[in-house]
Amino acid sequence: MLTTSSRCWNGVTVDLNEFTCTGRVLFPMQGHEESTRLGALLEEVGRDHAETRAAANIPNPVGYKPRHMYFAPAQQELWGHSADTRYVKCTAISFDLDRLQARLGISESLGQADVPRLRLFDDRLWTLIKLLTDAINDSDPTAQLYGDSLTAAIAARLFERPQESKGSEAGLSAIQLRDAMSYLEAKMPARVELETLAKLAGLSQSHFSRAFKASTGLAPYQWQLQARVERARDLLLNTNGCLEDIAEATGFADAVHFGRTFRKITGATPAAWRMDRLT
Repeated sequence: MLTTSSRCWNGVTVDLNEFTCTGRVLFPMQGHEESTRLGALLEEVGRDHAETRAAANIPNPVGYKPRHMYFAPAQQELWGHSADTRYVKCTAISFDLDRLQARLGISESLGQADVPRLRLFDDRLWTLIKLLTDAINDSDPTAQLYGDSLTAAIAARLFERPQESKGSEAGLSAIQLRDAMSYLEAKMPARVELETLAKLAGLSQSHFSRAFKASTGLAPYQWQLQARVERARDLLLNTNGCLEDIAEATGFADAVHFGRTFRKITGATPAAWRMDRLT
C-alpha cells in the first residue's frame, strides 16, 4: 500500500511516500517528467535495507550507511528494491535544473548535476530534507517562507561552489532590511514567498536568507512568526477580541494552534499572558 503527500516550494515538488509492504519489493521509481530528482530514505522497518538501483537486477554497488540519499539526473531510470521489508518512508524532491538555477540564483556551474549518485551521504543535506518533509502538511502561513528557505538551502548545498559562500556573513543594507520588513508587515499574516523578498533586495534567495539572519538574528520565517505573535500581543492588550478572533487575525489555523505557538515563544498561554498584564 502506498500513500503520498505532496507540496511545491520555489518550483520544487516534494513528495512524501510511505509504503506498507510484505517481503521482497522491486518497483520502478517514477519521477516527475523531465525532472532531476533528489531522494532520501527517512524510515524503514524490515530485515533488509531498501536501496536505489540503476537497473532492476543490478544491486547498488555502494555500501549501506544510515541516512542515505540518491541523486538522479532527468530521465535517469531508477528502481527501488528490498529483499524483505515491512514499511518505508522516503522523500523525493523533483526540480528542473534550469528553472532552479534561474529562480534561486545558484552558481552557473552545477558541478556533477549530470552524474547519478545511487547512494549519497551528507548528514546536513539529509537533515534539511527531513525538515522540509515535516512541513509538507503545515498550513500555517509561515510554512511558505520556511519551505522556501529550506529548498534554497538544499540547492546551495547540492550545487554551489564553497568559495561562492565566502563573505556571506554580511548583513542587508539599511534600505534592504527596511524594504523586507515593510513588505512582511504589509502582507501579514498572509503567506510570503522568499523569492519576492530576495527580489526586493536584488539578491539570490540563499544570499538573502543568510544576510537577513546576519542582520536580525532570525531567519525570515522566524521573523515573520515573531511579528505575528507581537501583533497578537497587541490585540490581546488593546482589544476585547476572543482567542479565536485573534488567532484568525494573525493567521493561525485556530485558537489551539495559536495558543501552542504563543506559549512556545512567550512562555505563557495567551489567556494567562493577557490576564497577567490587565490585572
